[in-house]
Amino acid sequence: MVLADLTAGAVADAERRAIERPLAEIERAALARPAAKDAVAALAPTERVKIIAEVKRASPSRGALADIPDPALQASLYETGGASAISVLTEERRFGGSLADLEAVTARVSVPVLRKDFIATPYQVFEARAAGADLVLLIVAGLDASVLRELFTLIQQLGMTPLVETHSADELEQAIDLGAPLIGVNARDLKTLELDRDLFGRLAERIPDSAVKIAESAVLTPDDVAHYRAAGADVVLIGEALVTGDPVATLKSFLEVG
Repeated sequence: MVLADLTAGAVADAERRAIERPLAEIERAALARPAAKDAVAALAPTERVKIIAEVKRASPSRGALADIPDPALQASLYETGGASAISVLTEERRFGGSLADLEAVTARVSVPVLRKDFIATPYQVFEARAAGADLVLLIVAGLDASVLRELFTLIQQLGMTPLVETHSADELEQAIDLGAPLIGVNARDLKTLELDRDLFGRLAERIPDSAVKIAESAVLTPDDVAHYRAAGADVVLIGEALVTGDPVATLKSFLEVG
């Protein structure tokens, strides 16, 4: 299973980092950070769609996408183009990311920043805050219910916002039960890597109005953004299309249709 392997690898890498920087040290660094930005306010529904723009070098489904030698510059271009938040992939093995990317981006931009990774331990949550993240991704399919709730609570206790990612009606119910302020529906099944662009539309009506509705994956053209917006998306998370073209022009074209 792809998701299980990705999560296991991310946890192993975090355990390696914990040898060099123990939990007590990373906790102190996290608590010493200035308050996280209000991501819920930044992504709150408006008359126009909002975009989370992703710094993404590669993926298991597509392979290498872009070198991105300066992730902070890439993120600043996203902000210029109108992104409401920035997502930074920090997974090392299949996505080519790092915590250094996250730190560089959080130091450069003024919009909220998401740590996107396969988060399964408290250590990774403290790492996110220590690096300046304002949001942390939690993937329901990759976590036991008790661990999901523990990490969700810890993220909030540290002043950050959890983005809870789902891929089925059952997973969506778990996100709703948590009271997740941001609920994502990923068109890509991380267990098989298959895409279903219509999944968001089938699940969106189940998401309460109290949560921001975020569509993830399967976005390459303005028509894809329009498709998600018509299905009820408040926010669309976009990666590949932005790293393989002109990020400012591409973002503006996406925002115009939404």
